[in-house]
Amino acid sequence: MSDTTLSTETAADEAHSFDEYNAVKAALKPYIDAAKLGDGTLARSAFFDHAHIVGTIGGTFRNSDVEAFEASISSNGPSPQVEHHIAWIDISGPAAAARVEFIHWAGHRFTDFFVLYKQDGAWKISGKVYNAHAKT
Repeated sequence: MSDTTLSTETAADEAHSFDEYNAVKAALKPYIDAAKLGDGTLARSAFFDHAHIVGTIGGTFRNSDVEAFEASISSNGPSPQVEHHIAWIDISGPAAAARVEFIHWAGHRFTDFFVLYKQDGAWKISGKVYNAHAKT
């Protein structure tokens, strides 16, 4: 294999990797937008039907299916001051994980860990675990 071939393959791999990173970011966007809008239906659209959500708020363990989680986001209402930061995204083939930090969401700071899967060309959230830190 020549250096030119190796460089071309590397460039193509890097472009693919960047495209996949952006695709995972786009898959998280409805969830991120739902935080500001308080729109559970929008958040729900980012998840597979089988998705499961667990975490703590105020030291209380919560265990939700995606329908209950949708209702919870809607009942909390909008958080117009919410800010987020995607701390990292890690991808391996059709599997990915992401960490997203939120502040000022329903009066809390959250750390969310997502597991995503790419099926039929589309990334969706398969599960989420989270921690609500001290109120903001």
